[in-house]
Amino acid sequence: MAATLRIQSDWSRALSRDEGEAWLSCRSPGKPTLYGSVTRRGLSSDGVPDIVASEGFVVGEVTKKSILISCPHENVSTKFLAPYTTFCRIHQKSITCLDISSGGGLGVSTSTDGTMKIWQAANGEIRRLLEGHVYDVNCCRFFPSGLVVLSGGMDAQLKVWSAEDASCVVTFKGHKGGILDTAIVDRGRNVLSCSRDGSARLWDCGKSACLGVIADCGSPVNGIAVGTADNSLNLGTPEKPPSEREVGTEGKILLLAREDKKLQGVGLQSRQPVFLFVGSDAFNCCTFLSSTYILAGTQDGNIYQLDVRNTNTPIQVIHRSGAPVLSLLPYRDGFIASQGN
Repeated sequence: MAATLRIQSDWSRALSRDEGEAWLSCRSPGKPTLYGSVTRRGLSSDGVPDIVASEGFVVGEVTKKSILISCPHENVSTKFLAPYTTFCRIHQKSITCLDISSGGGLGVSTSTDGTMKIWQAANGEIRRLLEGHVYDVNCCRFFPSGLVVLSGGMDAQLKVWSAEDASCVVTFKGHKGGILDTAIVDRGRNVLSCSRDGSARLWDCGKSACLGVIADCGSPVNGIAVGTADNSLNLGTPEKPPSEREVGTEGKILLLAREDKKLQGVGLQSRQPVFLFVGSDAFNCCTFLSSTYILAGTQDGNIYQLDVRNTNTPIQVIHRSGAPVLSLLPYRDGFIASQGN
């Protein structure tokens, strides 16, 4: 288990002035945490901050937007990146979910302040306030068109919104508990949701109807992801012919990140189980890296990489800290993970 090097979250602001200081910590499992600091002494001739570290830490490459810091005692180094820009006025409290439209022009986000908002990705200007859920909104995402938003809330309702005028065009009802995550099939004629009630459902946007329960797990489903399955994978056969309203479900596999420490794969069209993997703690999130490789994160900080063709043994288990893994996103040749620390 590797050591983890951290710097206080607002370090770029702390070091924006001469003699500004930011705190460091290096934690290795089973050992006392090492603490230190970095201090700015001024600017070089080309405008790059002159940064020094306290005993036990070494400052490497420094740019206007990044600092490389190492802790030789634990043989660990980390590059810390400053925000490109920061939007402080969209929400008043913690952000729980966000998405960016396919064109990159708009963002949508939900918060513990009880609001869901659409805003300009370029400058953070609020464009629309989406009001209609009764309690907290847990999840939001754009349809591929970038003109429509899908959201799910603790009121057990799934809603489809117009990003242009903030109207709620469809409300799906059927879950018995709060909706925790959603997914969109292809262009969005069908969408998926999962809930605290233990089920995952497929919905028809055109008819505002539930097309079926894809899985009923008996335990809350915290996250889902849909992807095209590897050709060699047996997805099972539907017990009855699928509805003509199902669009794009053939050849797809649905991942279910479950509260009962299980990661499940289900054939989307067949509703048949494909695999069941037991992890170290509740699974919070999951995603596809490709048609073959998947990722899933747990409450105790593990990130599992699995091959869907053989899930008996993980390809690797990544553990940077014991903080819950809250979301996973494929990025270039790797992925981005957010944790609750």
